Amino acid sequence: MSFDIGSAAASTSSGPIYSAPGTVGGSANFDDEEPLLEELGIHPEQIWSKIRSVLNPFRVNHTIHKDSDLSGPILLYMSFCLFQLLAGKIQFGVILGWIVVSSIFLYVVFNMLAGRAGNLDLHTCTSVVGYCMLPVVIYSAMSLFLPQGGIVAIVVASVFVLWATRASTGLIVLLADGGDEHRGLIAYACFLIYTLFSLLVVF
Repeated sequence: MSFDIGSAAASTSSGPIYSAPGTVGGSANFDDEEPLLEELGIHPEQIWSKIRSVLNPFRVNHTIHKDSDLSGPILLYMSFCLFQLLAGKIQFGVILGWIVVSSIFLYVVFNMLAGRAGNLDLHTCTSVVGYCMLPVVIYSAMSLFLPQGGIVAIVVASVFVLWATRASTGLIVLLADGGDEHRGLIAYACFLIYTLFSLLVVF
């Protein structure tokens, strides 16, 4: 039995042994692949629509908030941390801790008030609290150009806290069952949450 090494090497190098499906000339075809953000569950258009809905606290579109997500809230939280960092305040851990505690607090308060009729889940609650942080983030950016402390800072902070409270209360009442009867108590809980975040900016 004879074996020609030269002919075997020539036949091996003449072309690839295996060609994956969908490849042409050894290069993969990525035309049919989904965008990376969609594979990660991040939809920029949806995030922008939810952010715009919070800009008007008197006419919040709750239908687009039914599909809750955490991408937008994380973006707003990071923006808040960035503006605080520009103000010389390193509060990443504090802000993250208050975010978790405030979401759980509002979730527990609402479901205790609504009883068995309450259907607000923690994911939706975290999404609402996060998107309604937009007024506080805007105030944090404005505070870089305003004097720290004093009556002016407190009055401006109160306006943005009321804005965030109005938007979050309206969303929670419209998204969950049984919330309209306890609108006042829900608004009080939201007011406490956004007051805490505004105090980080004022002081």
